[in-house]
Amino acid sequence: MGRTYIVEETVGQYLSNINLQGKAFVSGLLIGQCSSQKDYVILATRTPPKEEQSENLKHPKAKLDNLDEEWATEHACQVSRMLPGGLLVLGVFIITTLELANDFQNALRRLMFAVEKSINRKRLWNFTEEEVSERVTLHICASTKKIFCRTYDIHDPKSSARPADWKYQSGLSSSWLSLECTVHINIHIPLSATSVSYTLEKNTKNGLTRWAKEIENGVYLINGQVKDEDCDLLEGHLLNSDHRSTATVQICSGSVNLKGAVKCRAYIHSSKPKVKDAVQAVKRDILNTVADRCEILFEDLLLNEIPEKKDSEKEFHVLPYRVFVPLPGSTVMLCDYKFDDESAEEIRDHFMEMLDHTIQIEDLEIAEETNTACMSSSMNSQASLDNTDDEQPKQPIKTTMLLKIQQNIGVIAAFTVAVLAAGISFHYFSD
Repeated sequence: MGRTYIVEETVGQYLSNINLQGKAFVSGLLIGQCSSQKDYVILATRTPPKEEQSENLKHPKAKLDNLDEEWATEHACQVSRMLPGGLLVLGVFIITTLELANDFQNALRRLMFAVEKSINRKRLWNFTEEEVSERVTLHICASTKKIFCRTYDIHDPKSSARPADWKYQSGLSSSWLSLECTVHINIHIPLSATSVSYTLEKNTKNGLTRWAKEIENGVYLINGQVKDEDCDLLEGHLLNSDHRSTATVQICSGSVNLKGAVKCRAYIHSSKPKVKDAVQAVKRDILNTVADRCEILFEDLLLNEIPEKKDSEKEFHVLPYRVFVPLPGSTVMLCDYKFDDESAEEIRDHFMEMLDHTIQIEDLEIAEETNTACMSSSMNSQASLDNTDDEQPKQPIKTTMLLKIQQNIGVIAAFTVAVLAAGISFHYFSD
């Protein structure tokens, strides 16, 4: 038996209201959350057409082979940045004319795998073996409104399509627990004599990959205690924990530093959530939002043709800050990123272009004070601390190093999460 997709009714209304306007087809993304038993779809958004592509698709002989995968995957990557922890691009949809109703499966399959590959390439984390590996493709005939829902295993490009159930349900968007936290990051990325010749972008990405392992392996406390990860989030038994970090000395020729406070937010469906689900959603939002801000900064530097400084010059950049906006009729909020010189109108317009939903400026929630997170880099020779779990620090500087590393880890990983459900507030801490 295939997977079941529980879909918010407003998603069905959105799909029904899409007008081909003379085009042969329209494609887009399906957004939601996976669980072991079923998946939840809370948003569908069409891929905005290119101007030249829009004209080509109006040709009466247009085929699904004309589907621009590069444009669609770029849209998917942009939308993926807007998703808080716990939410994913679950798959793709396509709406076609009756003439193309029997010619969609291969195009949808290629598009689904291309989207997943493009998004996954940018992540600092990996899916676990226990997580659902199926992604959905949805075809709707514009004339008959007939629906074909199938899934594919993203780990097997040669996998066969499996039929899936597509069921609408009202009020799905209100059945979510919200997890929020502020993370004070202080990420120090030492550069060796070799790596100083790399670009700032490459060095930053390499450093974030190492930092991601610290976040993934961190111990997360609930009300000051470690809870059994398999327990219900709203209950849970306490465990004992003794997690320690050590440090080594690394001589470096420069460094990249990321510092500041970032707002993180995650959502999990309220149907029997587990502690591990909540912790995982928050971890991934921490990793996503820091990596996305850095990537947006590098794109901005490239777009504005700002050259990197050389040799001993210090470089300083302000990372964009996070802006949230609620989905209409939902408790779930999506996000975008804003530089100081961008207006609220620009952010609203970007939301509307990417999500194909009407957004009001007054709905924008500025999550952070401006200039809360920044990146700096310098080239010099100095000893640097690098966190590790299996090597012991060398004497006689053991005490000083351990103290500093513990302080840094506290700044990087310490966060508070408030879960609001039925008037109950839970607070989560990490160590």
